[in-house]
Amino acid sequence: MSIQYKHIQCTINGRPVDKMVDVRASLTDLLRNDFRLHSVKKGCEVGECGACNVIIDGRCYNSCIYLAVWADGKNIRTLESLLGPNGELSDIQQAFVDEAAVQCGFCTPGFIMTAVEILESGKEYTDDQLRKALSGHLCRCTGYENILRAVKKAMYRRLGKPMPEA
Repeated sequence: MSIQYKHIQCTINGRPVDKMVDVRASLTDLLRNDFRLHSVKKGCEVGECGACNVIIDGRCYNSCIYLAVWADGKNIRTLESLLGPNGELSDIQQAFVDEAAVQCGFCTPGFIMTAVEILESGKEYTDDQLRKALSGHLCRCTGYENILRAVKKAMYRRLGKPMPEA
C-alpha cells in the first residue's frame, strides 16, 4: 500500500504555508504534529466534542473530521492567533478567566474559537441562541453557565451594551 501526498498552500494564523500532506491526515493532525499548535485538542476524533474547533475562512469546523488536503487555499485560525503581540489575552480569553469558565481547560480552546465566530458576527444573541451555538462542545468539568456568561460578557462589550442583569 502506498501513501499518497498532496501539495497544499494555505494560511495558518496569518502565516502562509506551503506543505505536502498525507491525503488521509486530518487538519487536527496537521496543526498539532506539523505546526505544534497544541491548542487544537484531540478529543473524540469523530466531530462530536468540539475540542478541535478551528476557524476556517471565518467559520468554525471540527478539525478532526476536516481533511488537511481540504485546507488548500483556506485561511485557518487557532487559539494561538488570538494572543496580542506581547502575549496579552484577547477579550474572549479574558472573559473566560474573569468568569471562571475554565476548569481542566481541555475543552476551552474549542469553546473560545466558537465564541470568536459568534463575536465576529456582530450580532446580539439570546441566551437560547448562544446555548445552541455552543452546543457542539462537551465539557466534563463545568455546568456550562460560566462559559455562557463569559461569551455573553464579551458579546455585550463588543456591542457596546451593558450586560443585562440575571
